[in-house]
Amino acid sequence: MVKRILHMIVIVCLCLIARQSHAQHSIYDTIPVHAFITPEGDTIPMGYLPDVSILYRLNARQKRYWTEWTRLRNAVYVTYPYAKAAGRIMNEINARLAGVTNKSERRKIIRSREKELRKEFTNKLTQLSIYQGKILMKLIYRETGNNCYEIIQEYKGSLTATVYQTVAFFFGTSLKQNYDPNGNDRDIETIVRDVERMYGMRG
Repeated sequence: MVKRILHMIVIVCLCLIARQSHAQHSIYDTIPVHAFITPEGDTIPMGYLPDVSILYRLNARQKRYWTEWTRLRNAVYVTYPYAKAAGRIMNEINARLAGVTNKSERRKIIRSREKELRKEFTNKLTQLSIYQGKILMKLIYRETGNNCYEIIQEYKGSLTATVYQTVAFFFGTSLKQNYDPNGNDRDIETIVRDVERMYGMRG
């Protein structure tokens, strides 16, 4: 009797082991995993996560910063082509004036290109805002190495430069603005370089 019970227990255990063994080899045992091969040749598991959208509300200081940045960026985009063209003409004038000491001859050279400057830029520049005008003067310095006061003084004389400087003062600006790409004008320089890369205007 005892042997028969032991025999039945052994049979039950064998059946359970067989069922367990069968369950371990089901279709759910293997989970497919994407693989990624590293530059070194190693294969590692890789998975894809669903996209997540993160919404962030700007505070007052951040809104003010991005408003000012957008205004500056738009001003640079508008005025940089003018500064580039004006700088090219002024640099050509300076190259022709190099070594010319006769005042009459210098005036003749200046006037020959002054008409070109007036024709190309007068109507366009009168449409600029005061803020855009300030940015333009900085960009002209960037292109020529001289501020607008020095340029007017060279081309039109000290008296005219002083008069223009006085007018600029009443509009809250100055013709003597310099350009510091690594300091106060770092943001302008960043935007200018972006414009140059985008439109191939470097050089």
